[in-house]
Amino acid sequence: MRAMRILVTGAAGFIGSHLAERLTARGDEVVGLDSFDETLYPAAVKHENLKALGQRTGFRFVRGDLSDEQLLDALVGARPDVVVHLAALAGVRPSIVQPKRYARVNVDGTINVLEAMRAHDVKRLVFASSSSVYGARPERGAGFREDEPAARPASPYAATKRAGELLCSTWADLFQIHTAALRFFTVYGPRQRPEMAIHKFAKLIAEGRPVPLFGDGSSARDYTYIDDILEGILGAIDHVGHLAEPFRIYNLGGSRTTSLGDLVKLLEEALGKQALIDRQPDQPGDVPLTFADVTRARAELGYAPKVPIEEGVRRFVVWFNRTRRSGSREDAP
Repeated sequence: MRAMRILVTGAAGFIGSHLAERLTARGDEVVGLDSFDETLYPAAVKHENLKALGQRTGFRFVRGDLSDEQLLDALVGARPDVVVHLAALAGVRPSIVQPKRYARVNVDGTINVLEAMRAHDVKRLVFASSSSVYGARPERGAGFREDEPAARPASPYAATKRAGELLCSTWADLFQIHTAALRFFTVYGPRQRPEMAIHKFAKLIAEGRPVPLFGDGSSARDYTYIDDILEGILGAIDHVGHLAEPFRIYNLGGSRTTSLGDLVKLLEEALGKQALIDRQPDQPGDVPLTFADVTRARAELGYAPKVPIEEGVRRFVVWFNRTRRSGSREDAP
């Protein structure tokens, strides 16, 4: 396959920085856009994420915001082969506090990306969505399927991601912008955002501080290791524009659930230290379960998750301990 020119929004984030590394390593030319928003954690964390990319041939970084339509016009006007739109305000609980801001960044920002693509006849988009669009689904028997209605997102964040999917579907139908919308299921690994459960819990356990456990510990997530997610994104980049439909949704998960209580036990084992548990009530916007059916992604993108949660947590803790010793990251408290 020939090398491509790819625009990655959110390139300084957890997933974006890993993706830019993988793309440049295989010979693609990448322009990365990021605003260094500090809603969830300090900008210094993103600067650290970019360090590995600073000297890479084929990578250029641009600092900017999705609201800057002139900047998007210039970047998309360079005619990338594919746009990978990862940039967004993430987080369920902050979105409940700031729903208008989440709508401006996640919904209006996505429209700005789509309109820049339409203006310059750029036809291939990979859009980062979320498993949170499925809402609260308590049954644990079957995995979530892409053909489910996803009509009742449980938080403003989830609603903005579902809105983004619908916008992409509309632009695909009206303007032939072929889109693969990827529903990520709780991505973790080195560089994971510091407020996410695995990173946050590891830090609290290592420091001997109480770990807030919301609910009775039975809520379960389909934790997906970063390497598996990257394989899914690369598959979407390589296949979008050649799919049977102009708009297609794919689950990217590990196809296995782990309860919150069991996750804490895995971290205790990997860290060699017992957690102090602080029981808290369930939080608004949280869902009891996420569980990906990846049949479609497997068949159409060649997606095959390989890293089980036990191995993934072990790898994360190796990175976590190394960065703590070196003091190379300024994580949120």
